[in-house]
Amino acid sequence: MSDSAYFNQDCRLCPRLAAFLDDVKCQHPDYHARPVAPFGDPQARLLVVGLAPGMHGANASGRPFTGDYAGLLLYRALHDFGFSNQAESANLTDGLVLTNCRITNAVKCLPPQNKPTGDEIKQCNPYLAEEVKTLPAHSVILALGNIAHQAVLRAYGLKANTVKFAHHVCFELPDGNTLVSSYHCSRYNVQTNRLSVAMFAEVFQTVKRLLAEVP
Repeated sequence: MSDSAYFNQDCRLCPRLAAFLDDVKCQHPDYHARPVAPFGDPQARLLVVGLAPGMHGANASGRPFTGDYAGLLLYRALHDFGFSNQAESANLTDGLVLTNCRITNAVKCLPPQNKPTGDEIKQCNPYLAEEVKTLPAHSVILALGNIAHQAVLRAYGLKANTVKFAHHVCFELPDGNTLVSSYHCSRYNVQTNRLSVAMFAEVFQTVKRLLAEVP
């Protein structure tokens, strides 16, 4: 299935987000300021789900976690565990290649103050639901933060209370894939030590183990 089946570059279904992006584009004409497409290996067995593009990161570059503070920890971990050819993601021409990994977001558009509404999360969820259908058998979905965690459950048609969000918790999904949840690698979580490099590495060790159990 092509990316277009689970992503629409021209989506304007959320009036607040569409209007906000129009304003951002006026202020920053060189920014992407549109829905941000998933990025990575189309046949990946690891799908990383973030919250939404950051103002001066993915919203500017057009690639998930590229230019975002959160990308510093994420791409370092992806490189350390063999999913990326380099430890940094600077821009679209930096030569970054992901192997057996794809990155997406629960909400594809930049929300004001990084806070999408419940309706916006629901409106965007069908794109994630279609994307998870493309995953090979025995894949792992890594949800970064509670909103991503809840979005994955919704994408599977599961109730929000099916499994409570917590750091480094694993849950077998109805199709045999595994949901692994982690604190988001945001600036706030890292600087307050809610999430450390070591804690994030432990999550990726679990991801690697799960992927290795069924080659």
